[in-house]
Amino acid sequence: MYSGYFVCWSVTIARFMNSQSTSVVLLLFVLIVLLAASAPYQNSFDKITVREFEMVDENGRKRASIKIEPEGEIVFRMMDESGTIRVKISGGEDGSGLVLLNGNTDPGIHALAKKSVTTLTLTGPDGKKREY
Repeated sequence: MYSGYFVCWSVTIARFMNSQSTSVVLLLFVLIVLLAASAPYQNSFDKITVREFEMVDENGRKRASIKIEPEGEIVFRMMDESGTIRVKISGGEDGSGLVLLNGNTDPGIHALAKKSVTTLTLTGPDGKKREY
């Protein structure tokens, strides 16, 4: 894609330069660029290390994130088109949690598995909570 551009560019510059050594240097530069451009694309990795991972939609809006909070808890959040959190999964030293939020951003399902207690809370459309 860019190789034609570089060839035209180097030929144009070579015409303005009288030195034969400059032409050789430009030719070597073009060859290196062509070799680099033709290198195979690596599309899989054995390991990716990041502090935070964000996934965005085609408009650049954040739709999901995985990050480690300052307290040490790892949190996975999924957002709707407007950026409102709809799913949250977390895990830390004390246990883990899951929250599924309804259209009003109220917890529809809230599950906690902590060292001291495990709870499951379901909230109906009427706002009535049932805890197990």
